[in-house]
Amino acid sequence: MGKVARFMGGMVAAVAALGVAASAYAQEKKLKIGVVYDLTGPLAGGGSELQYIGAKIVLDQFTKTGVEGYKIEAIYADAQSKPDVAINEAVRLVEQEKVDMLLGFYSSAQCVPVAARVEQLKKFMWITTCISSAVLENRNLKYVFRAQPSGQQFGLMTMDFINQNAKEKLGKEPKDLRVAIIHEDGAYGVDVSKGNEAGAKKAGFNVVLKEGYSATAPDLSALVTKLKRARPDVVFHTGYNPDITLLLRQAREQGLKFQALVGHGAGYGVYEKLKEGLGKDVNYFFNTDPISIWLTNEKTLDPKLPPEIKFVGEEFDKVKPGVAIRSAHVGMAASNTFLFLTDVLPRAIKKYGGIDSEALRKAALDTDIPEGGTMLGFGVKFEGEGQPMAGQNDRGFPVIIQYVDDKSYVVWPKSQAMREAVLPLPAGTTYSNK
Repeated sequence: MGKVARFMGGMVAAVAALGVAASAYAQEKKLKIGVVYDLTGPLAGGGSELQYIGAKIVLDQFTKTGVEGYKIEAIYADAQSKPDVAINEAVRLVEQEKVDMLLGFYSSAQCVPVAARVEQLKKFMWITTCISSAVLENRNLKYVFRAQPSGQQFGLMTMDFINQNAKEKLGKEPKDLRVAIIHEDGAYGVDVSKGNEAGAKKAGFNVVLKEGYSATAPDLSALVTKLKRARPDVVFHTGYNPDITLLLRQAREQGLKFQALVGHGAGYGVYEKLKEGLGKDVNYFFNTDPISIWLTNEKTLDPKLPPEIKFVGEEFDKVKPGVAIRSAHVGMAASNTFLFLTDVLPRAIKKYGGIDSEALRKAALDTDIPEGGTMLGFGVKFEGEGQPMAGQNDRGFPVIIQYVDDKSYVVWPKSQAMREAVLPLPAGTTYSNK
């Protein structure tokens, strides 16, 4: 009988221990975030790896602290610069890794199909980066949100910038200004070029060439020949990285001249790579992007943001020491990730009772942040169901920066400008037609 009593006592203790373990397990609330960027392939060097670093710095910060009693666990995946891999990785993260949501995505060519697939799976998707309007336009997605400005906003802004400076700096009426619009032919380039076209029409520019090309093309000399024949004053270009270097090297070899080159994010946002490929010829190029968090006017920001900007910069310097210009890509992902973790997620937990897709969706739709409320300077208010760009932040905007002597300066819009734009290209520079 003694043995039986001891056995039963042991069983009771074991069951009690299991109960304690189960109770502890139940109390461990966790948000699993699947994070997808391109860590290999051509898009990695074109900005995606930098976006990954920015997101990871902030995710690591919140992994240590948690949010409203929830642990944060990030599971990273490499899209390998391929849309099919991005889709497969997103599905794997949801179905096998059991993530609660997805975050990241650099390439618009990936975002368009991935957003549709994630919507089917009824999972929440927080886009930090890709800008094509086609990701959201007229698709009425419920669970996909993007704080980033859209590609058409990029294209419209650059045309307005040149229009406002045409007479004073380039000495021509807008109707006499010859412009070329060239772009990689994926979702990203096509979308920005639509904004370019609409802006050119509004300004009354003379569009002398509009052409797309494959970002993986091994030779772009035929396009350079067309540009030479067209004789544009200003070239508006949307590309990634190897293609920008290839095009501008061949333009140099063939003697293409112009007054200004205006780029639109992606490869134009990675100064180190531009300089590596083109040397001093990158001087005076323009780039359009959400502002670098290290160039925002601190006086206009929510007071909690400058210390976070400083922290992200210090952490980035540990990963990539000695970089001449910290890429805007890093700050984009950091800011948009920080926005989710400090605004949307706490509201989902406190107001809507948890972290399921419905709670996150409702919390995102409640977001109402004025200008200056994000590290990127812009505010946040998402379009809701039934609106043309459901899930898009209507308060996002890019800026135009100019690279001058290994520094970047905001030159447009005037409200954010740090200095006047240098227009046209100074005489004696490689591409100058002066």
